[in-house]
Amino acid sequence: MLGSPGLQLESRAQDGDRLGLEAAALHLGWPALLLWVSGLSCSVSSTPASPSPSLVPRVRTSYGFGRTLLGLDKCNACIGTSICKKFFKEEIRFDNWPASHLRLPPGDDVLSYPANYSDDAKTWRPVEISRLISKNQSEISDRRICASAAAPKTCSIERVLRKTGRFQKWLQAKRLTPELVQGLSHFPLQGLPSPLLRCPSQRLLDRVVRRYAEVADAGSIFMDHFTDRDKLRLLYTLAVNAHPILLQIFPGAEGWPLPKYLGSCGRFLVSTSTSPLQEFYGAPPDQAADLAYQLLGVLESLRSNDLNYFFYFTHVDASMFGIFNNGHLFIRDASTLGVIDRQEGSQVAAWTGESKDIFSCLVSGCQAELPSCDAIPEKQSLVLVCGQVLPALLRAKFPSPVQEEIDAALAHCGEGARPDPEVLGAASRLKDILRPLRTCDPRFAYRYPDCKYNEKF
Repeated sequence: MLGSPGLQLESRAQDGDRLGLEAAALHLGWPALLLWVSGLSCSVSSTPASPSPSLVPRVRTSYGFGRTLLGLDKCNACIGTSICKKFFKEEIRFDNWPASHLRLPPGDDVLSYPANYSDDAKTWRPVEISRLISKNQSEISDRRICASAAAPKTCSIERVLRKTGRFQKWLQAKRLTPELVQGLSHFPLQGLPSPLLRCPSQRLLDRVVRRYAEVADAGSIFMDHFTDRDKLRLLYTLAVNAHPILLQIFPGAEGWPLPKYLGSCGRFLVSTSTSPLQEFYGAPPDQAADLAYQLLGVLESLRSNDLNYFFYFTHVDASMFGIFNNGHLFIRDASTLGVIDRQEGSQVAAWTGESKDIFSCLVSGCQAELPSCDAIPEKQSLVLVCGQVLPALLRAKFPSPVQEEIDAALAHCGEGARPDPEVLGAASRLKDILRPLRTCDPRFAYRYPDCKYNEKF
């Protein structure tokens, strides 16, 4: 947490974060500090760097992080700093790190990187390090921020965002309300673009504040414990990509089908690792049936759950779903996941295009209008998944006539023109077909050996 003792990666100055050399030397030791400073200058030494005093065994001759590398130079227009200490202690390591370069593995459009994470410097587990948007998109977004203030390309991103009317409203707010994320009559700004906030309820926004993991003393629905810096980070994250917020407010530990959020550093977040679903398109029939059955079950739980939230996808592809090493399927990318509160209802305004701010348009062009919350059908996610994800997973995997039955159910489930009951019925039939095609063996560790004794599996 940000308020815990240890390496403090930032001050609370309005226009930027600086880390004192004395404090860094105290926490990191001078050899590691030299590595860090070399990262700040973005220079690469031709001689091997001195080993860090970290407890983690040294396996590379050059391994250091700079503020620019992680996006800390752009804070507080970033996600957070809760896991930075582990980066600097080398308790998080990218896979295939290039030993002679202080830069990320190549690919300006790469959104995630495999990595390893340690809690005790002895045992390591796979994790995923992700960007909210690609490096290219981030650069375009930053230029858009500068342009919104008629500033040079290298302007202070944070200074521009702090001066906006929306952020000034956030500074005065004691509670995150629908008017702060969507434009209502007395706050006539276009809403934030995230599907999470398309139809916000007060209950949902209270959950965001209460469970926001990048602040100390989380647990209150009021933002009294939020600093100006905390409010800007939350606003920036919600405006760019709400994926890390969804991981925090609907954690897998409570049964939600999402990876565990481990923390953020600059413009990167760290979560538990999954393998993308498309890597399993060539899987044997029993595994394909198991994954398809799980995916249909996930969509069912998103439609109907104890908290009475209705989750729906606005877009899907196979990379958005992932499989843990125990065979369990989860939502790997929640960026297109919308939420409607069936218990409390939603507040949303019809935007006419007359008033907008930079937070409405950080990633893409501004939306002309927001769809009605009542217009989202029950079938929406099923139509997308049955039409665009499951066919490639289940195609030509089973003998006749089972394959024909699967294909027919998939076709009906993926037809958007069909009424909701017909699509839901087709999905239910597909689950019934797939259920007996799954096997009970150790390859499916998430349900083995329970599947031997429990009809649920």
